[in-house]
Amino acid sequence: MPRDPAFHDTCLPLFQGAEPVVPGGKLPSYIKNHRKRLRTRFLEGGADALPDYELLELVLFRAIPRQDVKPLARKLLDGFGDFNHVISAPIARLRATDGVGDAVITELKIVEAAAHRMAKGRVLNRPVVSSWDALLDYCQTALAHQETEHFRVLYLDNKNVLIADEPQAKGTVNHVPVYPREVAKRALELNASALILVHNHPSGDPTPSEQDITMTYSIRDATEVLGITLHDHLVIGKSRQVSFRAQGYL
Repeated sequence: MPRDPAFHDTCLPLFQGAEPVVPGGKLPSYIKNHRKRLRTRFLEGGADALPDYELLELVLFRAIPRQDVKPLARKLLDGFGDFNHVISAPIARLRATDGVGDAVITELKIVEAAAHRMAKGRVLNRPVVSSWDALLDYCQTALAHQETEHFRVLYLDNKNVLIADEPQAKGTVNHVPVYPREVAKRALELNASALILVHNHPSGDPTPSEQDITMTYSIRDATEVLGITLHDHLVIGKSRQVSFRAQGYL
């Protein structure tokens, strides 16, 4: 497979005015020392010891091993807002950013996938009552930065242990189609005794809409006749969630 010319050992700088790459693949000492200092600070102080742009630099080091990645880290943060928005950004939007190719996208999406899998591991096969905060963190991690509406269903057994988390539908920036019959059918297939619905509001405001409320009651009615309880519906915003149960809708 031919190599992307953007990552050739002797390519031109990614950004106008960036420091040229030294022929032969050697890093200039100031870049090498900078990378070493960042890694040391990260290992000694963890993620909290680094601002977003430096944490992003650490991720980019692997994708672009022979150039200064600070300009690209700054460009990504300027374009997407913060570290979370960068790693969760749609691939098409990332690819439209100057200097971002498959190697960078892969590293970013590995970090995103790892974050989701770790968060999911804290809640799957655990009682939701004892892991409620972890469940909220997982939903926030998975959905808060999505640019379109996503609808997920959490299926619970008769001991309220989370046995499955499944995407039900993806929609537009302000609508997602949901079919109560399909939710009920899947619950029967999994032998689930209860459900928690989860969807996000890309606007950032998790206040339920009238459509959200109507859809929730439709699912409750469809599952209730089958002996399946709808415990809650969580609406995920950018920085907080709204629980239908806590707000008195259920």
